[in-house]
Amino acid sequence: MFKKILIANRGEIALRVIRTCKEMGIKTVAVYSTADKDSLPVRFADEAVCIGPAVSSKSYLSIPNIIAAAEITNADAIHPGYGFLSENARFSEICQKHGIKFIGALPEQIDGMGDKATAKATMLAAGVPCIPGSVGLLKDVDDAKKQAKKIVYPVIMKATAGGGGKGMRIVWKEEDLEAAWDSARQEASAAFGNDGIYMEKYIEEPRHIEIQIAGDQYGNACHLSERDCSIQRRHQKLVEETPSPFMTDELRNRMGDAAIKAAKAVNYEGVGTVEFLVDKNRDFYFMEMNTRIQVEHTITEEVIDYDLIKEQIKIAAGEKISGKNYFPHLHAIQCRINAEDPYNDFRPSPGKITSYHSPGGHGVRIDTHAYAGYTIPPNYDSMISKLIVVAQTREEAILKMKRALDEYIIEGVKTTIPFHQKLMENEDFCKGNFTTKFMETFEF
Repeated sequence: MFKKILIANRGEIALRVIRTCKEMGIKTVAVYSTADKDSLPVRFADEAVCIGPAVSSKSYLSIPNIIAAAEITNADAIHPGYGFLSENARFSEICQKHGIKFIGALPEQIDGMGDKATAKATMLAAGVPCIPGSVGLLKDVDDAKKQAKKIVYPVIMKATAGGGGKGMRIVWKEEDLEAAWDSARQEASAAFGNDGIYMEKYIEEPRHIEIQIAGDQYGNACHLSERDCSIQRRHQKLVEETPSPFMTDELRNRMGDAAIKAAKAVNYEGVGTVEFLVDKNRDFYFMEMNTRIQVEHTITEEVIDYDLIKEQIKIAAGEKISGKNYFPHLHAIQCRINAEDPYNDFRPSPGKITSYHSPGGHGVRIDTHAYAGYTIPPNYDSMISKLIVVAQTREEAILKMKRALDEYIIEGVKTTIPFHQKLMENEDFCKGNFTTKFMETFEF
């Protein structure tokens, strides 16, 4: 087992990793930018090293600075959290070269799953259902038109290096395709430095359901059931829950089997997530694989009593997984509490938190790095906390979430708490009647 782990991240996920490391008897090193010098991860880690100024490219994305911090503190492993360098194959490779264990996927696994066109080809070969679409990248606009006719409109063009909706365009008819092709490539090039585009059938009324998986260094893989992430805005998740209200036992088994096929196809090592789109007929299609811990890993932990960060660390240290699949026996919901103004198009609201009171009680969990007097910097993601509740049934979980949201006091900045309060009162949400398009008609 590792003696000391450096956490190459910030905020709530850095604190989350520190907590598990301490419970495992492992020393911790926090790295921080000048904007985060007063953060809780810095306070609670055994050691802390400043790695640069507030701008991410010179701190949390600076591989030389992070490796230097690991070397001067004699850390024998690095946990990247999520975001930043967590899915950076080069970082994983450089850690290997410096004799530091990267607690995550191997470089070739990150590369193979990070490029969406390559990932789709791998999944098709493994027998995982994929959305009908182009084989590889589109050559030019004429190729795009040809593929669209074969796939049948509506189609969606996606950036191969994409994420967060960048370089993505839905096309309903041929006369709109050329303009969409040009704008998708321009946006993809600006966002990712890669204008590669592929095309898929556009799935109407979809659910976004993901399967948590784990794989070890010996070829074993298992799944830990699903999470429904369909409540999202501009492809950014707002609320996640497990089990999905749309799920059946038969569908769960089929999706779980497909996720294990996906993991074994790349000899996956670590904890990861296979994401699917599920249509109204409960047909599911591979979307992408995230080779890291997810923001929403918390709800899986709550329904099966399983520390996923601990499992990540054990796998990286060479331990075998049980190979047993896990199924939820409770219901959990997570609301992302962001420093955003829901009354003003969710505009970011950085600043100083003047008053802070967390909800509590049975079945309520808060993952946060915030406190009264803490200043939310404008340089990073606006997340303040993750509010998680767990109960016997979905109905009880919604009631518990409503109660917890009513108790949650954050003053000094605008937050998404009022949005979540309204969502928990929404009839369609409460009945489980929603798709990824829910926010397009939700009135706030």
